[in-house]
Amino acid sequence: MTLDFSNIDDRVGLASAIAGKSDDQINASLTGRSAAVVNKVAGAMKTYFRPEKAKQQNAVIQYDVKTPDGVLTFQVKVADGQCEVEEGAPRPAVATLNVSLPNFLRLASGKLGGLHAIITGRLSVSGDVLLAKRMESWFKS
Repeated sequence: MTLDFSNIDDRVGLASAIAGKSDDQINASLTGRSAAVVNKVAGAMKTYFRPEKAKQQNAVIQYDVKTPDGVLTFQVKVADGQCEVEEGAPRPAVATLNVSLPNFLRLASGKLGGLHAIITGRLSVSGDVLLAKRMESWFKS
């Protein structure tokens, strides 16, 4: 079973692609392609950004996504009503989110809520936990 992410261009498509798949199935299917998938999903965050919800926010949130190919890191910088996404960790982060690839995809697709992910241990946050929770409202669901 291989998940095809080439034609996925929105959260509904992502949710459909991973529906009913276990962590092991998602990881096995994306081995060797994790970076492309994480970069595509991370880049799409700009599309879902709601600047009116992030007024006067100035923050860098780092994601460390554990994939079958290793940990992939990217940062979301929100400032002056703009959202930028960059690979790596070029800036100090206010909060760092640690998540597995399957749960990252579930969060991105809207099939897993941030608070629920934290409570159930599927997402850990270091740094400003409250900012990480507020950040959820900065993006369309």
